[in-house]
Amino acid sequence: MATHPAHPTVAVVGSLNMDLVVRAARLPKPGETLAGQTFMQVAGGKGGNQAVAAARLGAHVSMLGCVGADPNGAQLRAGLEAEGIDCDALETHASTASGVAIIVVDDASQNAIVIVAGSNGEVTPDTIARHEAALAAAQVVVCQLETPPDAVYAALHTARRLGKLTILNPAPAVGPLPASWLPLIDYLVPNELEAATLAGTPVDSPDDAARAALALHAAGARNVLITLGARGVQCVLDGAAPALFDAPAVNAVDTTAAGDTFIGALAAQLAQQVPVHDAIRFAQRAAALSVTRAGAQPSIPTLGELSTAP
Repeated sequence: MATHPAHPTVAVVGSLNMDLVVRAARLPKPGETLAGQTFMQVAGGKGGNQAVAAARLGAHVSMLGCVGADPNGAQLRAGLEAEGIDCDALETHASTASGVAIIVVDDASQNAIVIVAGSNGEVTPDTIARHEAALAAAQVVVCQLETPPDAVYAALHTARRLGKLTILNPAPAVGPLPASWLPLIDYLVPNELEAATLAGTPVDSPDDAARAALALHAAGARNVLITLGARGVQCVLDGAAPALFDAPAVNAVDTTAAGDTFIGALAAQLAQQVPVHDAIRFAQRAAALSVTRAGAQPSIPTLGELSTAP
């Protein structure tokens, strides 16, 4: 039986944004103006969301990133600290505004997002080097692609040198990952659109996802988990045959942070040395509960809420 660490620790290297969220009956067409239904401003960014998810779901979390010296930055930092997240490695950039995301959510709970990186673009390899201690203290290091690629590579490379388990959520994906990155990744976790971009092949079904996962594993990623929303998660784990994990059935309200909840929950479980099949199912349950609520970080469940959910 695995011995779980007394203080499972996850280091998240990534973005923090202030999300400006509008609900509308449908997504607007190019050039069209729609009347919105509601508006809210909430903390977000893939890095911040994943850090909050990991913290709420059982891990001690440190956040490595950058906010601006502005009200949004102060609010983003305060929100993380309120979750018990260690922000010693969260820097403040004096002359660049904090990142923002403009999000439209329609009545079918689908969304369209435009991100302005702002201070997230100030994360560099030197930032990673200054805060190597945060990576050294973690069991699991989580990265995404909302910070500059050279910084993401530096984080993955440093984590590998330190012997840490690595998770890369390749979002947003604009093309295949450099070949040198893939051997640094223990868990590559794209959605179907990102998987199609990385593998250079359409991903329109679980069978397509299986082929893409096999290709990405063959290219060097140790484990590949392709999230397919309500269709589940298609996995290639340590070179085994593809396996589809069915998603729990729920009535979705807002899918904005579902993927981030999955990543954070997975990281928290892996930091506790939970077997990967159990970790995936746990992460699916957390993501399923998140889509029944509105907003990004407000939708992420706690461990207690997850334990009492049907």
